[in-house]
Amino acid sequence: MATATITKDTIIGDILDLDDTTAPYFLEMGMHCLGCPSARGETLEQACAVHGVDAEELVKKINEHLSK
Repeated sequence: MATATITKDTIIGDILDLDDTTAPYFLEMGMHCLGCPSARGETLEQACAVHGVDAEELVKKINEHLSK
């Protein structure tokens, strides 16, 4: 089974639908409203900008997690 690759442009809802065990990465950055439609519709880069998180670092962490 191929592993999806997450980018800064990936929609958060798509990441969570792909693998809900990624939720802690978003909670860790202060994004506590994961069920909110507006939060799920943001790109990873947009959410990181709002929460002051390095998007590249989060992309790396999530892709490492998904590769396991």
